[in-house]
Amino acid sequence: MAGERILIVDDEPANLDFLREALTTQGYVVDTTTDPTVALERLEQDVYHVLLTDLKMPRMSGVELIRRLKEKTSFTMGIVFTAYASIETAVEAIKAGAYDYVRKPFKLEELYVVLQRALEYQRLHAENVNLRRQLKAKYRYENIVSDHPKMQEVFATIEKVADSDSTVLICGESGTGKELIARAIHYNSYRQDKPLVPINCAAIPAELLEAELFGYEKGAFTGATATRIGRFELAHGGTLFLDEIAEMSPALQAKLLRVLQEREFERVGGVRTIKVDVRIIAATNKNIEELVARNQFREDLYYRLNVIPIHVPPLRERKSDIPLLVTHFIERFNAEKRRQIQGITPEALQVLMNYDWPGNVRELENAIERAVILKGSGLITPADLPPKLAQGVSGDFFPVIDIPDEGLDFEGVMQAFERQLLTKALQKTHGVKSKAAELLHMNRTTLVEKVKKLRLDV
Repeated sequence: MAGERILIVDDEPANLDFLREALTTQGYVVDTTTDPTVALERLEQDVYHVLLTDLKMPRMSGVELIRRLKEKTSFTMGIVFTAYASIETAVEAIKAGAYDYVRKPFKLEELYVVLQRALEYQRLHAENVNLRRQLKAKYRYENIVSDHPKMQEVFATIEKVADSDSTVLICGESGTGKELIARAIHYNSYRQDKPLVPINCAAIPAELLEAELFGYEKGAFTGATATRIGRFELAHGGTLFLDEIAEMSPALQAKLLRVLQEREFERVGGVRTIKVDVRIIAATNKNIEELVARNQFREDLYYRLNVIPIHVPPLRERKSDIPLLVTHFIERFNAEKRRQIQGITPEALQVLMNYDWPGNVRELENAIERAVILKGSGLITPADLPPKLAQGVSGDFFPVIDIPDEGLDFEGVMQAFERQLLTKALQKTHGVKSKAAELLHMNRTTLVEKVKKLRLDV
């Protein structure tokens, strides 16, 4: 034991003396009283881990004492002991807020076990409350680092809509922090103590995404050896974050639309309708309006999702945030990686300011983490940054070209550049031409023709 404080209330002094001696020998700090009103006064003046009270007392019943205790504090665990044990008295005590009850006459070993369980529950509850507090602090919108006017507009929107149930659609390029925005909304809402359940619609094969969202019944398909609940049920009472929503198949879009309209669904292979109370936050790095125009995304679902639109600007449109972000990341990684970076040189910062950041804040974060780990201490210089940044490269394949005095072959340079673009896109998509064409915002036919013309080996 670690000196937990226990207050015992019983109108029989002999019982108090017996329990005080027994629990003191176990390492507890014990106070006693025969008067429930005195017990309430002590509970207001001091902190007790456990209140042990008799059920039948002349001035106030143990159940009433527990009830009044819980009106004052949720920390102290109430345990009732009684010679009149029955299902009715146990239910009454627990409904009033008691953690448990012990029958008289009881064995001390039984009481010790109940006390240990109560204190363990109290410890875990305190840890969960502290964790929730840390999560709320971590994801408060004030802590998303930016002082750019466009981001201030985002913060203002979060503040207005967080505590509502309105569906939110967050749009922005990859790496801009869309999930961080979603978490800020959830942890500033009245649902903050309920689950936030994320799912990346692009990371799960289309044929499995339905089962992930809605769950399935045993025997629904080959391999369904047991019933499994889906993300909607897991998020009941809280928030479901649908990342990369534009990657969802048309068939699943129709089923999602029904859930948004009716707030109910059936598991895969099931017939029982399940009702859920879930707030939806969706995110995408694509222009859904263009997808709707091309009949690649349901228009009615888009309007259901786009109740509260939030656009997160790319880092290249708010470069004034780069110095703030660099300082933030250095401080964070110094603490996490146990390094002693003192800052960044003006030359290195200028390199960062000159770069276009196609990977946005996530790419900057990775660059600073790399520099902090490899440098260890002192100031970050241009040599400590990824080579493509220090050498003036803007992205994976956009070179900075100087025109020599004697000139250059325009067609040759453009052909070499085009070859590099196509090669990079095909490498990134493992040779899948349709996906490579999508990355380059061109038709697949056009890409195939260029590959043939340039005689690329793919």
